[in-house]
Order: sequence, then C-alpha cells, then structure tokens
Amino acid sequence: MIKKDIQGFYDETGNLIGVFVSARLWQEIAADIDSVLEKSLAKLNGPICSEEAIQTQEALPSEPLDDWETFLKFWDFHYPVEKKVVCEICGQCTEDWTVDSPRKFLLKAANLGGLVSFLCLNCQARIIKRHFKDHITYETTPFVDRKKK
Repeated sequence: MIKKDIQGFYDETGNLIGVFVSARLWQEIAADIDSVLEKSLAKLNGPICSEEAIQTQEALPSEPLDDWETFLKFWDFHYPVEKKVVCEICGQCTEDWTVDSPRKFLLKAANLGGLVSFLCLNCQARIIKRHFKDHITYETTPFVDRKKK
C-alpha cells in the first residue's frame, strides 16, 4: 500500500529530487502535515545565514555602485531617495538595500534616466524601479532558466 500512495522521484544519477503523495493519502494527512511543511519551507526559504550562504555572498559579482552614486548626485526628483526594495515573487524585502548584511538584493543597473534594477538573491527575480519626476513604478519579473528551454 505504501508504494502505491508514496513514490519517490529520482534524477538520472539516482538522487532523490521529490516525492509524490497520492490524493487519497494527502486527504488523510494534509491537516496534520500542513503546519510542518510551512515551518520547513520557511526554514528553507528564510534569511541567508549559513556558512555556505556567507561564502556565496562573498562570491557575488561587483555592483555598479559608481552608477548608483552618479544617479544620486544628479537626483532632482520631487521626493526623497528611496532605498526600499521588495520582491513580489518571494516576498523578500528591505528598507535599505545598501546596508543589508548579508545582501538580499544585488544592484544590477542604475542610470541617470531613473532606471534602477536589482536581482533578488533569494529567488533570482529581477526588480526594476523606474523613477519619474513625481513617482516611482515597480516591476518584478520572475527568474526564467533559459538553459532548460
């Protein structure tokens, strides 16, 4: 019975990559396991703080901070500089991306036209902030692995 209701999925080298639970079994255990799954997913997707993550942070590519500084130097918009960044895909957020340690977002581009672009280091989404004279627009694009297509 267990083999019928629970099945492992393996990659070509034999590593377990997922588990299939039948609908019949899921209906029996969903209420009991839901909180356990949420806690585990929060741990997996939570803040980056492991030794491996810190090493990954050190290996991050350099950011175009000179472009950011130039953008700030010529700031003439009708509102204060906003350093807040929010990823609408995974919910990662910061009030000031410049002081995060470890980094949550990586500056990818900034220009005098008001476009500032970030990479979410949690889910790899692209966040674009477009600064206009009297407002900012935000756009979040999920990561697409072009190698798999």
